[in-house]
Amino acid sequence: MTGLLVTGVTVGDRPGRAVHVADGRIAWLGDAADAPPAGRVVDGGGALLTPAFVDAHVHATATGLALTGLALHGAGSLRAAVATVADHAAAQPTGTVLGTGWDETGWPEGRGLTRSDVDAVVGGRPAYLARVDVHSATVSTALLDRVPGITALPGFSADGRLRLDAHHAARQAAYGAVDPAQRRAAQRATLDAATALGIGTVHEMAGPEVSSAEDLAGLLALAGAAPGPRVLGYWGELASRGGLDVVRELGLAGAGGDLFCDGAFGSHTAALSRPYTDRPETSGALRFDTGQLADHLRACTLAGVQAGFHVIGDAAVAQVLAAVGTVAGELGRDAVRACRHRLEHLEMADEDAVDALRRWGMVASVQPAFDALWGGAEGMYAERLGVERAAATNPLADLVDAGVPLALGSDAPVTPLDPWGGVHAAVEHSTPGSALRPFDAFDAATHGGWVAARAEHAEGPLAVGAPADLALWATGDTLSAVLATRARPTCRLLLVAGEPIGDLR
Repeated sequence: MTGLLVTGVTVGDRPGRAVHVADGRIAWLGDAADAPPAGRVVDGGGALLTPAFVDAHVHATATGLALTGLALHGAGSLRAAVATVADHAAAQPTGTVLGTGWDETGWPEGRGLTRSDVDAVVGGRPAYLARVDVHSATVSTALLDRVPGITALPGFSADGRLRLDAHHAARQAAYGAVDPAQRRAAQRATLDAATALGIGTVHEMAGPEVSSAEDLAGLLALAGAAPGPRVLGYWGELASRGGLDVVRELGLAGAGGDLFCDGAFGSHTAALSRPYTDRPETSGALRFDTGQLADHLRACTLAGVQAGFHVIGDAAVAQVLAAVGTVAGELGRDAVRACRHRLEHLEMADEDAVDALRRWGMVASVQPAFDALWGGAEGMYAERLGVERAAATNPLADLVDAGVPLALGSDAPVTPLDPWGGVHAAVEHSTPGSALRPFDAFDAATHGGWVAARAEHAEGPLAVGAPADLALWATGDTLSAVLATRARPTCRLLLVAGEPIGDLR
């Protein structure tokens, strides 16, 4: 007798089922009464068994540092944020102060953190405090002093609020100060949190501006050293700057992810075709010219490597799609479709963009929590874009109905690891016509991640022969009931490649 049998579970809407796992894959699935013998049997006790979640966009080290350190997501005012920073600095009196998650849009003071606010509570210590979108940050004087030439970079402000290139330089300096032990502890915290949430795979979106090749290599080694969530690595750097070399050296899933073509709405750095409503003097900024992106896509397509692009504003989306069109014209549509190139954080996609994604076989990687946090007629998106443009963001239903592969992610630490929350946010979209049907949302949060990584099983995630990445949930409800009631059941047991992670709860 070999393998593992999980029996007495509900699969989908069918109770009394069992699944037999052998050699990391599903070997049999059917009625519990007909189950084959196995070397180990787990009694599911009527619990719900589903495919494990896949978080299609994560930054593991930064997420772990927020989980174990200074998280400012709950600060409801400038005063509260400063007090939280002060408490953290006092509790950990040495090293660089690293924090993330502050969001000034609802603060009664009407402004965000400044350098003087930070200096007042950290003294002469370097400090980097990322805004919630992680595309701008406020830093201390001591950190500025560690980055030669930062005052001449685009996005620098003397008040310590940094955007664009100045922000990227400061972030590199701040995270470069994290020692290997602290980095491993942060990564371990992220993987442990993913396990507890039923996340079997994370897509790590690394790159020279958000982490380092060393950081990514360490994460991959950590994930491979012990049972736990699978990590699929992506590297966001142009091929002309060595990006494909890193992909080959580390055996990564793709050359993209957070290849920053623009920024974010909250920081007024997402590239728009029309100016921001609340700052009409700017339309954000594109970071590359179209020829650079076409060169990258051409190199990736010729190598058979998946490319990916961080695009939030409609101008950035249009620029990347123009580059894809150029490469498709040169190499043929089939060559482009075979690579299944990705758009990360796709939030502004009109009918023409959706049709282009479908035609070229591209993946839309999205974060429904963005709409839950900042959508709606009175949300941050409406403030930045105006109500009409805001209502058109995150057209999830249009993408699914057009047949565009959709993968859900968190962009943690921008929003927390919360797969059930992401599914429910997609169903409860602030623009009703853009909402997903419940099963479409769940599929995008599970199977969609495999499709996005070009690794899906032809018959689906619960078919014989599919990887045995499964989650057992502490609920007696069917999947339909969980989705209908917006429940968030606890994960009792996670299996990754057939290997149980943790103890049955």
